[in-house]
Amino acid sequence: MPTCRNIPFSLPRAAVVPDYGANGLYGLVGAIRAYLDGQRWTVPGEERADSAQDEPAPVLVFLLIDGLGDAFLQRFGAGSALLANRRRRLTSVFPSTTASAVTTTLTGLAPARHGLTGWFIHDRRFGGVVAPLPMRKRSGGLIRRPMAPERLFPYPSLFQNRRRKSIYVNPRSIAYSPYSARHGRGADSVAYRGLQGMVAAIATAARALKSAAGGYIHAYYPVFDALSHAHGCESDEAVAQFRHIDAAFAALLDKLAGAGVEVVASADHGFIDSPAQRVIRFERFADAAAMLAGPLFGERRAALCELRRGAEDDFRSFVEAELAGKAVLVRSPELLRSGFFGPGPRHRQLRERIGSHALLMEAGWTITDSMPGEHAHRMIGVHGGLSPQEMWVPLIHARC
Repeated sequence: MPTCRNIPFSLPRAAVVPDYGANGLYGLVGAIRAYLDGQRWTVPGEERADSAQDEPAPVLVFLLIDGLGDAFLQRFGAGSALLANRRRRLTSVFPSTTASAVTTTLTGLAPARHGLTGWFIHDRRFGGVVAPLPMRKRSGGLIRRPMAPERLFPYPSLFQNRRRKSIYVNPRSIAYSPYSARHGRGADSVAYRGLQGMVAAIATAARALKSAAGGYIHAYYPVFDALSHAHGCESDEAVAQFRHIDAAFAALLDKLAGAGVEVVASADHGFIDSPAQRVIRFERFADAAAMLAGPLFGERRAALCELRRGAEDDFRSFVEAELAGKAVLVRSPELLRSGFFGPGPRHRQLRERIGSHALLMEAGWTITDSMPGEHAHRMIGVHGGLSPQEMWVPLIHARC
């Protein structure tokens, strides 16, 4: 599936359009799906030597390092094992955020199909705006309705009904959450603690799959993302964490040396920083907020909203007057038609989940609002938008 084309509307400056073919994360997952269905493993965009055609199926490891953008790797990765094994860059999906991109890696589905169009989605079946991954209402409290995971995530996982076996390696803190349980169906689940625990878990899983004539390991590491949110995407804390991750990656390659394993690493998105002076508090614009049918959802770098009937002209005038140089207003159906949310049959609630309009933020800018009962989270490092730093992620590939 090619990337988005023929875009008939304005975008933020230097915007990177998501690619749902060989140059995107979605295409990489498509190659993984083909491997799980019994085909020979080939990295998208790489030619495999003819001499490798008769080799036994390798054990394939996919390591998803949450938040590790390609720009960060290029800037801080000199001398690292991760940069040494980088092959090229890929785009994330849209929006460039964990809820959308990680779900794509666990399902092989684009956001248009799985329907997770941001950290927050609008779904009136669960009371309005909710965060699907932790299954929490934006106004506070867990979603506890019967069959809630099945209704929020009504699609198969990547691991189900495949010819090759899968093992899902996840931090212990989230390994048994409703989201992980739902998206890990069809795989054996392994929980770990810390980077060393992750490396040990992957190595053990690789040995088990090697004896079973091959298979797939999906491993997820979230700490770099958390530190980038809290301290900034180029903070000392984020850089130090990157060094720890790189050391763990090098140790993993050493443990797997000679074992017939291929390791692919990538990320769900990259980061930019949004300083406090570039955070737009939408509730301060009471007249504009009254033009919306409810609170913002999606992402603070790609905010989705539903305008009240007849309010579009006034709202567009507000954006042009108050948010010029800070945000671009786009009709959400135009984003959908232009392929930003990717291919495939559309989720039944997709129209509700993309709203009528999107506020696509310029570099460094975010927009937030507040709800009664909501605990506000201050974030320095942010993502979800279309900037190169957020959209480009590395494709790292090592043959052990």
